[in-house]
Amino acid sequence: MLWDALGVGLFTPLLILAAILFLGSAIRIFREYERGVVFILGRFQQVKGPGLVIIIPGIQQVVRVDLRTVVLEVPTQDVISKDNVSVKVSAVVYFRVVDPQKAIIQVVDFMNATSQLAQTMLRSVLGKHLLDDMLSERERLNLDIQQALDTQTDTWGIKVSNVEIKQVDLTESMIRAIARQAEAERERRAKVIHAEGELQASEKLFQAAKILAQEPQAIQLRYLETLTVIGADKNTTIVFPLPMDVVAPFLKK
Repeated sequence: MLWDALGVGLFTPLLILAAILFLGSAIRIFREYERGVVFILGRFQQVKGPGLVIIIPGIQQVVRVDLRTVVLEVPTQDVISKDNVSVKVSAVVYFRVVDPQKAIIQVVDFMNATSQLAQTMLRSVLGKHLLDDMLSERERLNLDIQQALDTQTDTWGIKVSNVEIKQVDLTESMIRAIARQAEAERERRAKVIHAEGELQASEKLFQAAKILAQEPQAIQLRYLETLTVIGADKNTTIVFPLPMDVVAPFLKK
């Protein structure tokens, strides 16, 4: 009787402990942004969660998947543009898992796979554009990279929502070349503006000359007005020849 009592006394705590361990390994709690991909004897069964999920230890296995948006920094890549300029480009990729089953079954490590694919796509897409496009049309290039990347990751159950080019680094020689190009462009615009001003001024002078040629008195008035302007400076002595065609009308009188 004593041994029976001792046996029951030892068996009960062991049974309780075994039950606690069993429940601890059988119960899974998934947050709102998590899902569990459940396998039974190695075969896919279903995706469960969020909330409380109970599995059979040893028979069922579950893989936890986070559905939140992941911010992935793409390491700096050496890119050769379409016009054969070497630059260093870094970017950021925003993506999330939309199909946990594909993300676990179709690819070994979807995080690493997306990172490697983003690096390849960054070099491939930017290599098709000129350097000026990389510097001035980043929004369009961001969209091109995002669409190309999203097409490839769709089979993995991953949605790439956005791609942002962070920085485009140029060599010192290229920076100096761009500075010279910008200076030459500014000089060209200045010369064009100056030439346009000269053209407009010559057109106005031509119109004025035509009007003055039709009225000789207007030429005389203009001549006298010029003398008045010059004479306003009292400290200056100017010898101004008087044309005979101006004096002639007065001599006739």
